[in-house]
Amino acid sequence: MGTSMAKLIVVTRDGTEHEIEGDTSLTVMENIRDAGFDELLALCGGCCSCATCHVHVETGAAEQLPAMSEDENDLLDSTTDRDEGSRLSCQLPFSEALDGLKVRIAAED
Repeated sequence: MGTSMAKLIVVTRDGTEHEIEGDTSLTVMENIRDAGFDELLALCGGCCSCATCHVHVETGAAEQLPAMSEDENDLLDSTTDRDEGSRLSCQLPFSEALDGLKVRIAAED
């Protein structure tokens, strides 16, 4: 079988769009980190205890994303760059259903 891949579009803080092949066995955060985007700090390593993997979900299958947990909501409330598309990318499992998902790395707090 092997791992399936899907397209993930990452917009860095300078507005540049980068299209990467996302591994569907990882989270959105792990895919962004593994692709070498150092703007996404993900300091806590994906255990939903910081907000440094904050992204804005711009386009794609937003309805395919899991519901936001209370913890994630609280962490996002502590950021200055929150909008209706804000999510912590470590909480978003990447899947084939999210092929073409476009996320923008949030501003640094």
